[in-house]
Order: sequence, then C-alpha cells, then structure tokens
Amino acid sequence: MKKKQSSIGQWLVSGVVVILAIAVGVFIWRKATQAGGEPTPVPASTTAASAGTGPAAASTAIQHPIAQATPALASTAPLPALDASDTDVASALLALGGSPLDGLLRRDQIIRRVVATVDALPRQSVGTNILPLKTPQGAFVVEQADGAITLSPRNAERYAPYMQVLEGVDPKALVAWYVAHYPLFQQAYRDLGYPKGYFNDRLVIAIDDMLAAPVPDGPVALVQPKVFYRYADAGLEARSAGQKLLMRLGADDEAQVKAKLRQIRALLTGATLPAGAASAR
Repeated sequence: MKKKQSSIGQWLVSGVVVILAIAVGVFIWRKATQAGGEPTPVPASTTAASAGTGPAAASTAIQHPIAQATPALASTAPLPALDASDTDVASALLALGGSPLDGLLRRDQIIRRVVATVDALPRQSVGTNILPLKTPQGAFVVEQADGAITLSPRNAERYAPYMQVLEGVDPKALVAWYVAHYPLFQQAYRDLGYPKGYFNDRLVIAIDDMLAAPVPDGPVALVQPKVFYRYADAGLEARSAGQKLLMRLGADDEAQVKAKLRQIRALLTGATLPAGAASAR
C-alpha cells in the first residue's frame, strides 16, 4: 500500500467466509482508522444498518433449516449465554483451526462478529468494527509498469497463515460444531436487526455469492482515482464485498477456497453443488 492508504479506505483485503461459526476461514479484514489501530468491539445492540442494507435477509420463509445439516456433535452440556460464550467459542475454534489461528482470532464477541461479517459479505462493504480476524502482516503490494497498475501476486504471501488455517479445517467437524452451537448464531442474527430472519439461510446466500466470484484471466488491473485503489474494470468494482475480497487471493487460492466452500455448503444443505456451477468468469 502507499502511505496514503494507512488510513481506513475502500480497499478491503481478501477474504472468505468458510463458515461463520468458525471464523476459521474468514480472513476478511480492513485497515483500522489509523495505522496499527484496532477495530472497535461489536456492541450487542449492533443493527443491520451497520452491516449494510438490503432485502436478502428479510424473508421469513426458511430455505435451509439447520435440521437438514450434518448431525451436530453429541453433547449434553448446555450452551453458554451468547454474551458469555467467547471463552467456549475461542477454545473450540482453536481446536478446529489449529495453532495458526491462535494469533489471528479476535477474542471478543466472536459469534456476533462472525454473524455481522457474514451478513455484510453479499453487500457492497464490510464495516471495520465487525471483523473476527486480525489484519494480515505486511503492506498491500501493487505492480506498476508503463503507467498501468496491477494487483501483485506477491500479496499471496500475506494470506499464507489464513490459507494454512483453511487447509487444516475438517469441514465435517466444523459444520457439526456450528450446528451444535446454532442457537447462539441465530440469536446474534436476530439481535443484528432480523427478528424474523434465519441465519443459516443468510450463510448459504453468502457462500453462493462468493462461489459466483469470477476468476481473473490475468493480472488484475487497478486504478487510483484519489487515495484508494479500485478495480479498473467497472464490472469487477461493482461486485459484492465478498466477491471482491475473494478475487484478491489469486486464482489458485480462490479455487481452493471455493472447493472448501462447496464442501461446507453441501453439509449445510444436504445438497451437493456441482464444481463450477456457481462460478462465472
């Protein structure tokens, strides 16, 4: 990134939602207001407006009931209260995501952060105060030649720790944990401003939206009309936050993330999505 980009801007860096319950695959982030700053916690009263607006979650008809998902982990232990769940959730996610996740996960209001982030992904932006993982190390890298600016493939190095977490996650164990803890996610979604909404439906919408992200055929051209970089292709710039974030991973990592998302979607819905069915160039 250039010096001007140390402040918060439109440039969201990479991402994927692997499963909300597991901020494990979610390496979505944005720069804090000041370089080195930390996003503010997600208040319990966070509303849908803070994550964007749109009709996607307004339907009251349940499309993907959680009962159709892979069986939950057997347990007789009662779930903690949502606002007292961070210790339990962090321990479970670290067990699922392994040691690489330890330095990435934000430990406060984890479920609320995941729910708010997932809800925002199909929209145009993701608020800085809702992200469940810390920002990647190093500066955002572009390449410039003959007056043209392109996204540098060297950015993949910054995402390596997040991809390591993703690679190590067992989708079945992940989804089973999510199903067992689903009441907490549903409560957080209602608290977000959807009293009649169904979070699992929103998760499937977010996954399908990311699966529809195009795979760039070559170097991604950028422009810098003012301070922040944007896609030179107006069609790419108009894509959802989730799709634009995913495209920044590079073709190989994007394909790996999509493969994992398809596995998770199949476990959540009981239906297998053909490879490439939701993708488009």
